[in-house]
Amino acid sequence: MPGPDDPADYANATRIPADISRPDRILGPLTARQSAILAAAALVLYGGWWATRPVIAPLAYAALVLPIAGAVAALALGRREGIDLDRFLVAALRHARTPKRRVHAPEGIPPLPGIVPARWAQRAGPPPTALHMPYDGVTPGGVLDLGSAGKAAVAECSSVNFELRSAAEQQGLSAAFARWLNSLTGPTQLLVRCHRIDLAPLVDDLQHHAAALPHPALERAARDHADFLADLSLRRDLLGRQILLVAREESAGRGVRGAAGEGRALQRLEEAARGLAPADVAVAPLDGRRNAALVRAACNPDTPTQSGNRPEGGL
Repeated sequence: MPGPDDPADYANATRIPADISRPDRILGPLTARQSAILAAAALVLYGGWWATRPVIAPLAYAALVLPIAGAVAALALGRREGIDLDRFLVAALRHARTPKRRVHAPEGIPPLPGIVPARWAQRAGPPPTALHMPYDGVTPGGVLDLGSAGKAAVAECSSVNFELRSAAEQQGLSAAFARWLNSLTGPTQLLVRCHRIDLAPLVDDLQHHAAALPHPALERAARDHADFLADLSLRRDLLGRQILLVAREESAGRGVRGAAGEGRALQRLEEAARGLAPADVAVAPLDGRRNAALVRAACNPDTPTQSGNRPEGGL
């Protein structure tokens, strides 16, 4: 039984940099944001001591501001869920103030009729608000227009059965994947999506083409397989896995055409296809129709996805 120091483990090790988007440290271990928060807090506390020093002793003032200084230090240096604590608290406050009931209403939410009693309206809670999607549509080239956040191109990735490969092959796949990670020049996301599968179109296709098969045994096999799939869809909740690669290009500055961001996002998908090819991962960009269907499925996850010829899984 190989131990933790077995040489085979080191043969499969590949260095992949972590925290590649970590902010630069400008003052010891402190980033610019942390330094600004601590410096502003120190100036405020020093100004408070300067203003109150005629009436408050230094030790008494230090005892009063010590909890405040500790809270500011925790806010500047703490992290939660991989996010700076100050940003986490701002996001939590924004989430708490955001209405939870949203509906698709581009024309706005009309008020309740006057005949509705006030107690009924109060019991129903706050009215819903209009849902504003975080994108402005899908371009003809299949790129999501994120407005001020830029453009995002989406591709579907195939899977690699890593465990069935030899140690040398696993090392090669890991090294190829690491090289692609090191080559990234912009925000990139790998998303594993789970969705329901509708086998009805596949069953209908098998039943329809079974009679055209050249041998009766093949026809019986096709019909038996169609019956098996129909029975399987009735007895089981079938789920499929889809691996998506999203390449986002930042919003272009003033005087730069919006089509430049779209072209750059598509170019980054082509670079990903070339970079992941040595890792046996096929990258297929989604066109406008499939991107629109993906967004609709994300808004309504319970909608079954028709089975089709598509790559499975991801690395």
